[in-house]
Amino acid sequence: MSHPNIDSLQTPPVAPATSGPDAPASDRRHADVEMARVLGTTPFRMALDTTGAGIAHWKHDPLHDVVEPMSHHVIMAYNGVTQHMERRNGRSVASGTFRPGVLIVIPEGSSSRWDIPKPVDVVQLYLPHATLIRVADEAAAGTSTNLLERTAHPDPITSRLLLSAASVLEGNRTLDALFRHQLTDLLATRLLAAHTSSPTTFQPAVGGLSPKVLLRAIERLRSDSETDVSLDALASDAGLSRFHFCRAFKESTGLSPLAWLRQHRLELAMNMLRDTDASVVSVAMELGYASQTAFAAAFRRLTGETPSDWRRRVR
Repeated sequence: MSHPNIDSLQTPPVAPATSGPDAPASDRRHADVEMARVLGTTPFRMALDTTGAGIAHWKHDPLHDVVEPMSHHVIMAYNGVTQHMERRNGRSVASGTFRPGVLIVIPEGSSSRWDIPKPVDVVQLYLPHATLIRVADEAAAGTSTNLLERTAHPDPITSRLLLSAASVLEGNRTLDALFRHQLTDLLATRLLAAHTSSPTTFQPAVGGLSPKVLLRAIERLRSDSETDVSLDALASDAGLSRFHFCRAFKESTGLSPLAWLRQHRLELAMNMLRDTDASVVSVAMELGYASQTAFAAAFRRLTGETPSDWRRRVR
């Protein structure tokens, strides 16, 4: 098992040592802590913020144990071999087929026993209830935020969105945080639309950012400061919610803030590779990547070439 890729500057608070069905919300374990306990391993990759919200990729052995109440909603997308599984909550038994394209939803505070006979490859979203409320308020949805318990429930769109997190985290703290925050808001919107007691119909909004506001947003995205390019800072500076800022920015530019920033960083990298003799590792460090390997993988995803091959071709 490889060591987890954890955002070391965003370590969550220490969670309580005990939990149980009757434990008050403040005493429930953070989702990552409870999952580590019940799965008996470390995540293949994990990125969390200070609330314990985030994304984790687990590869673990068969599971026959009780998952105790957690302080987050946990949403899982499966990426392993097809297998039958059962989930017991008191006298209630839910069975299903674990396969790509299905979703597991464990609402915060719920507890159940899981029986999964084969090894599991799964990506999990840890979602605070406050995020669901915020997204519903920002979208003026005015609907229930009570998530339904789901066991191997077909939802290929949400499943693909969540599974994308396993491969898209780039080893660049700024890009990864922006990706995670945009993806979390998008997944929260999907959950409100399809997995609550009264599903939400979101009304499409139109209109982009004014030229002045768009220019300020682009100046922020070009900044070297992680604080400047956070989704919260971008939205606040524009006087919009995160939900409406992302929509309006894409309306104005044709790209999400994350896609725009990726393209900008790629152009900077290309300029440095073409016009200077800086080493690839120096370019990676200059652009904020954790390693030359992480930078090369991100560059290749966008161009189809490694930085070294691209440099040789254009010089």
